[in-house]
Amino acid sequence: MNLTSCPYEKEVRQLMARGQWPDACPAELRAHVGGCRSCGDLVLVSEAFQQARVESVAAARPVAPAVLLWRAQLRRRNAAVERVARPLLGAQVFACAVTVLAALGFAGFEARNGADWLTWSFWQDWLAQLPQAAASQWDGLSSGSLAGSAWGWLVLVPVLATVLLLGGVVVYLATDKQ
Repeated sequence: MNLTSCPYEKEVRQLMARGQWPDACPAELRAHVGGCRSCGDLVLVSEAFQQARVESVAAARPVAPAVLLWRAQLRRRNAAVERVARPLLGAQVFACAVTVLAALGFAGFEARNGADWLTWSFWQDWLAQLPQAAASQWDGLSSGSLAGSAWGWLVLVPVLATVLLLGGVVVYLATDKQ
């Protein structure tokens, strides 16, 4: 066993470190490495380590910095959206409460005044009174009162329907997670 190092070992190590082995080395150095066990082992081990490094870098597939920045921004934006979405529970409860109160108010009003609107004769009378109520409405605009019960219903039903519809839409949009 030889404990002394080869005088060409330093030169071979430098060529290996710069990636110039075996293309940019003299022919006599290549012949020396073929005959010298110490230099041959150095080349063999260095090439094995370089190959392992190339394979591990290829397997790791390093990500471009722009992608890392985009992911960080996306994560930060999602966290902000979650922080903003937490108070929406109060808005959902409020929208449900308004919708339920409107429905209960309408049901209470109908229970107190009688549920005549469920009968066919009520709708026939209402449709018959509608043209007269609309015509008299133009005359009664200056007095500030609604002319006739048919006109009151004509305003009340769409307003209630709009409030109920908007309440439902608000609840749906607040609970919808995409």
